[in-house]
Amino acid sequence: MPQTACSGTMFTTPSGFSPHLACAEPGEEEAPQEGPGPGPGACLSDGPPITSASLDTLIQNLVRTYLLHVSILITAVFPFILCRYFCLLCYKAKVRKFGPKILQLLTEWTETFPSDFRDEKMVGHLKDIIHRIAPCDEAYWKTLNQVLQKLSQRLSLMSQGEESIVKVSLNASSDKLVAFKTKPPPIQKDILSICNDPYTLAQQLTHVELEHLSRIGPEEFVQAFVQKDPLDGTQPCFSDQKKKTSNLEAYVRWFNRLCYLVATEICMPAKKKQRAQVIEFFIDVARECFNIGNFNSLMAIISGMNMSPVSRLKKTWSKAKTAKFFILEHQMDPTGNFYNYRTALRGAAHRSQTANSNRERIVIPFFSLLIKDIYFLNEGCANRLPNGHVNFEKFVELARQVGEFMTWKQVECPFEEDRAILHYLHTAPIFSEDGLYLASYESESPENQVEKDRWKALRPALLN
Repeated sequence: MPQTACSGTMFTTPSGFSPHLACAEPGEEEAPQEGPGPGPGACLSDGPPITSASLDTLIQNLVRTYLLHVSILITAVFPFILCRYFCLLCYKAKVRKFGPKILQLLTEWTETFPSDFRDEKMVGHLKDIIHRIAPCDEAYWKTLNQVLQKLSQRLSLMSQGEESIVKVSLNASSDKLVAFKTKPPPIQKDILSICNDPYTLAQQLTHVELEHLSRIGPEEFVQAFVQKDPLDGTQPCFSDQKKKTSNLEAYVRWFNRLCYLVATEICMPAKKKQRAQVIEFFIDVARECFNIGNFNSLMAIISGMNMSPVSRLKKTWSKAKTAKFFILEHQMDPTGNFYNYRTALRGAAHRSQTANSNRERIVIPFFSLLIKDIYFLNEGCANRLPNGHVNFEKFVELARQVGEFMTWKQVECPFEEDRAILHYLHTAPIFSEDGLYLASYESESPENQVEKDRWKALRPALLN
C-alpha cells in the first residue's frame, strides 16, 4: 500500500538488527574494564577495535588520523559533534600540526553534507575556520577556495532540484483536482498509448528513481529522526531546527504517486478486456524492474495492484494472466520481515560490487523498508552507554547502512531518457482513493450492501 512518513507504530523489527549493539538496559552492560579506559588521548586505531569511547576521544581521532571507518562514521555522527569540533580548530598550533587532516575533513564535510551550509551561521563558522587555517600555508588558500567553489555549485544544484520537485508537485496536484471531479474515465491518454513496451517503461521508472536518490543526502536520514543533538544537553549547533528532509519526503511522495498511477490506469478503461491488458502490462513492467534491480518501483507497482479498488475487480483479474504476478508477490512478501526481498537485495548488491557496467550496478532498495531499518537502529540502540561513552559500534553500523545507500545512489542511469514517458509519469492525472472506488464500482457493480452504500455516496459527491 502507499507509504507515509515514518512512524514508530508501523515498524517491524528488521532481520538485520543486531542485539549486541548496546541495546541492553544499563543493568545488562558489560563489566567495566579496570583503569580509566580510553580517554581524550586514546587512539581508536591502536589495538583491538573499540566499541565505545568518550566524545573527546572520537573528536581527537578525527583530527589525529583519517581512518577509513572514521571518515564513513562522519556521515552518521557529524551533526552530534560539530560544535565541539569547532573548538579544537581554535588553536593555531594544532592547525599547523593537523592542517592537512583538517583540510581533508573539511573537504569531506562539504562534499557529504552540503545542505549544512544553507544555514548562515554554519557558513560563518566555515569562513572563521578558513581564516584560521589559510594563513598557515599558502597552499591552503587554493585548496580552500576550491572547497568553497564546489560547495557553492552543490548548493545551487540542490536549489534547482528542489524547484523542479515543487513544479512537478504543483502540476500533479492540479491534475488530480480535475480527475477527482470528472466522471470516470476523464483521461484521454493512458499509459499504453504513451509506452506499450514493459522494458522501456521499467527503464524510465529507473530514471525517476535514480534522479530522486541522487538528491537525498546522508544527513536526511539522521535529521528524519533527530530534532536536536542527542549527545549533548546544550543548545544544538544549528540555528534552524527544521528537519531538512525535503528530498526524502519527495521520494516517499513519488512512491505513493506511482501506486495511485498504477491503480488509476487499471480502473480507468471501460472494457474488461482493456483492464486485463493493463494488468498484464504492469506485471511485465514489475518483472523488468526486478531484473534491473529497481525494487522500489517494483513494490510500488505491486502495492498499486493490491489496492482494494483494483483487487475487487474479480471479473477483470479472471481474464488476466497472473502467474508471473504471484511470483513477484512472493519475492516481495513481508513474511519473515521481507526475507525473500532481503535475499534478492543482497544478490543485487553482490552483482553491483562485481559489475563491469552501470547497467549491472543498479540497486534501488525498497525505500520505506530501508527507512524503517534505520529508524529501528537509531531508536533501538542508545547513543550513549551508561558510562557516558559514545556507542561507537551503533554509529559504525548506522554509517554502514547509510554508506551502502550512498554507493547505490551514485550510479548513473545507463538508459536513454524518453521525455514523453517521463513527463507522463510525473504529470498524468490520478484518482484519489474515492475516485478509484467510484471508477471500480462503475467498472464492476458493487457486490454487497456496504459497497452499494459507498457507491451511492460517491456518485453525487464526485460527479457533480
